[in-house]
Amino acid sequence: MKRRFLSASLAVILTASAVYPVSMQEVRAANETSSQVEVIEENLSAKDFLGLTVTALTFQHGSETMRQQIIDKWVKGEELKDLSLHIKRDEAARILVRALNKEEKEATLAEYQEKANKLGLFNGLSNSETISKQDAVKILNNAKNVKNGVSNEGVKEISVEDFMKNPGSFGYSLSPDGNYITYSAAWESRSNVFVKKMNDDSEPVRVSSSTDRDIAGSFWKDDNLLYLKDKGGDENFHIYSTSFNGNEEKDLTPYPNVTVGLLSDLQGVKDEILIMMNKEDAKVFDVYKLNVKTGETKHVAKNPGNIASWLADRDGNIRIAVASDGVEGTVLYRETEKDEFKPFIEMAAGDEVTPLAFSKDNKYIFATTNKGRDKVEFVKYDLEGKEEVIMSNAEVDVAGVLYSAEQDKLLYGGYLTDKPHYQFFDKSFEELFRKIQTKLNVEESELGINDYNKEMTKFIVSVSSDTVYSKYYYYDSTTDALTELATLSPWLNPEELAEMHPISYKSRDGLTINGYLTLPKNKDAKNLPLIVNPHGGPWARDVWGFNPEVQLLANRGYAVLQVNFRSSTGYGKEFLEAGNKQWGLKIQDDITDGVQWAIDQGIADPERIGIYGASFGGYATLAGITKTPDLYAAAVDYVGVSNIFTLLDTIPPYWETMRNMFYERVGHPEKDKELLTAASPVFHVDKIKTPLFVAQGANDPRVNQAESDQIVKALRARGVDVEYMLKENEGHGFQNEENRIEFYNAMVKFLDSHLK
Repeated sequence: MKRRFLSASLAVILTASAVYPVSMQEVRAANETSSQVEVIEENLSAKDFLGLTVTALTFQHGSETMRQQIIDKWVKGEELKDLSLHIKRDEAARILVRALNKEEKEATLAEYQEKANKLGLFNGLSNSETISKQDAVKILNNAKNVKNGVSNEGVKEISVEDFMKNPGSFGYSLSPDGNYITYSAAWESRSNVFVKKMNDDSEPVRVSSSTDRDIAGSFWKDDNLLYLKDKGGDENFHIYSTSFNGNEEKDLTPYPNVTVGLLSDLQGVKDEILIMMNKEDAKVFDVYKLNVKTGETKHVAKNPGNIASWLADRDGNIRIAVASDGVEGTVLYRETEKDEFKPFIEMAAGDEVTPLAFSKDNKYIFATTNKGRDKVEFVKYDLEGKEEVIMSNAEVDVAGVLYSAEQDKLLYGGYLTDKPHYQFFDKSFEELFRKIQTKLNVEESELGINDYNKEMTKFIVSVSSDTVYSKYYYYDSTTDALTELATLSPWLNPEELAEMHPISYKSRDGLTINGYLTLPKNKDAKNLPLIVNPHGGPWARDVWGFNPEVQLLANRGYAVLQVNFRSSTGYGKEFLEAGNKQWGLKIQDDITDGVQWAIDQGIADPERIGIYGASFGGYATLAGITKTPDLYAAAVDYVGVSNIFTLLDTIPPYWETMRNMFYERVGHPEKDKELLTAASPVFHVDKIKTPLFVAQGANDPRVNQAESDQIVKALRARGVDVEYMLKENEGHGFQNEENRIEFYNAMVKFLDSHLK
C-alpha cells in the first residue's frame, strides 16, 4: 500500500506589496486578441503591469494568493523594490521571459530584453523606455501568441483503448526487509499481484489468480503477502493470503456481506494483524486480531454502536476510539485495554480530530485537526489532551504527512494548492528527497515517496504529472543507485497530451473558486467545445495530475473544466460548510459560474457546452440540466444521484454512524422535505431538454441502481429517449477493463454527436 502520506481518512508568504486583480475592463483588454483596442495612453506602474500579465497569461483570475505566488516566481529577490514606479521595457522583458518559461542563462536586464526582442514581444511598439497601457495590450497579445504557439491542427487521435485499458504494472511496494518488490499487473484482464526478488535475475512471480475482479490492494505482514478484493463492486472487501507461487490463495475473512479494513500490521507480533470488521453488526466495525496463517480471529474491541474509528498504540493495544453521532463527537482514550474509555477531546459540529499514530514511547498521539481553527493542521497531543501544532498552512488544509515510526519524527508534510507541495521537518530527509529530485530532473510536485524499508535506506519513488501517468523507480540510498521499474501506459506520449492549468475565479456571491482547465493540445483556446466535469463526493476535491478521462476528452478536442465548488475538501472548514444544504443550489451556481467564466474568456463556445460527472458529479450533471437547461447541449450521468430521499434511505449500513452528517450537510428527509424535493432532479424531469446518457453499476452500494432507473424511467415516460448503460458485474464506477472501454467509447460517441 502506498505510504506517500500518513493522512486523515476524509479525505505562502505574501510580499509587502500585494498585487491585486485589475479592473474587469483591463481584464478584457488583457484578453483582447485585437491590437486595435482603444485604451487611455497612460504609463503603467510595475504593480499594474504584473496584474495585467497574470490575468492575460494565466487562468488565475480569482485568487489573490495564487496570483501573488505566480508573481513571486517572476520577480525575485531585490528586483522591483517599489512596485508603484513605472515599469521599464527591460524590466517588463525579464517578467515576460520568465512568464513564458523561456529563461535560460540571462543575467542582466539587457540580456532579458534581447531575448524578448528575439521572441517578438515588443513588435509594433515605439522605442519608449516606459510602457503605456496601450503598449501593454500589444505586448501581452504578442506574449500570448508566443505562449500558445499552436498550428490549431490539434494532435493525432488516440484510441479510447489506449487511455482506458490496464496501464501496466503499478502499485509498487517493498517487503519490510526491502528484499522483495510487489506490484499489480494485468493477468486475464484483471489486476493481480506479482512479486519480484530484488538484485536478482529471476522472473517476477504472480501470486494471485483473480479472473472476476481486480485486486484492490496488497500489503506485507512480515514474510506474508496479503491482498484485498471485493465481488462485483459490492465493496465488501475481504483479506486474502497467498503463497509465493500463487497456488494457495485463501480468503481469511470468508463472511458474507462483511467488509474488512486493516487497522495495524502489529510490527513485532508474529503472524497477527489487527483488522476492523462489521461481522457482528453490519452498521459498525469491531476490532479483531487475525492470524494470517490460519485465518483464526479473536475479538479485541466491541463497538457499542457509535465508534467511527479506532487506533492502536505501538504495542498493538486499542487505546483510542472516536465516537460520533455524525455531527458531534468525542475522541476517547484509555490507559490499558482493561480500562474503560474516557472522554479525551470533544468535537463540536464541524470539528474534525483524526488520530493517526502513537509516538514510539506511547506518550503522545499524532493527529490532524481543525478544532478551534478553519484549516486542518497536523498536531501532537500529550495524554492530557494538550496540543502542539507541528504543521499548518494559512491557505489550505494539511493534506498528509510522512511520519517515520522507527525514527519517531515527522519527515515532511504535504499540502495542495495549485499542485502538491511539501514542507520538510528533517534536514537529512530533505537532502535525500532533493537528491532524488535532481537525479530525475523533475519538479517537487511531480515526485512522490511511495514506500520504503524499515531502515529507510531503500525506497520506491514515483514521478507523475498532468501529462505523465506515472513512472516507478527503486532507489538505494546506500549505493545511490536509482533503477527504473515501470512506466504506466508507456504507449501514451506525454508530448501529445494536454496540460492541466490551475485556475481561479469568483463565484457570484464572492467566494474564490479554484479548479483546473485542460485545453486540447495544439489548438487555439477560442470557442472550443467544453465539458465541465464536477467531481464526486461532494466532500472531495480535484487535484493536479494525470487523469485518463480528462486526457481522452482533450485529445478529442474538448476543453475540460474541473471545479472545486463549495463543499470541496482541502480549503478549510468554512468553505466546506458553505456547501451545507446547497446541493443543486449554490454548489450548482459555482459550477455554472465556472462555465460562464470559460465563456467570458472566449475559451468555450456557449453553444457547445457539455456536463459529465460521476457519483455526486452525476448528481450535479442532472441538477445542471434541470436548473440551467439552456446551458448544456449534452450530459452524461455516471452512477449519479437522482433522488436525494432514496439516496438517504439506501446508504450502506456501515455509513449509519454518519447519517446525521448527511442530514446536516445535505438535508433531513422530513425537516427539509421541501428543500430536498426542489433539489432532487427526478422531480423536475419536465425541465430536461438536454440529450442525456446514463451509466450505472448494478451492485453499487453507495448510489443504488434505483437512482439511475428512476431518472431513465421518468424521462422515457415523457417520450424522451435516454441512452442507458447498466453493468451487472460493476459497482460504484466501472473497474473491469472491458466495461471501462465500452463506457468511454459510448460516452465519446455520444458527446461528439451533440457537441461537434
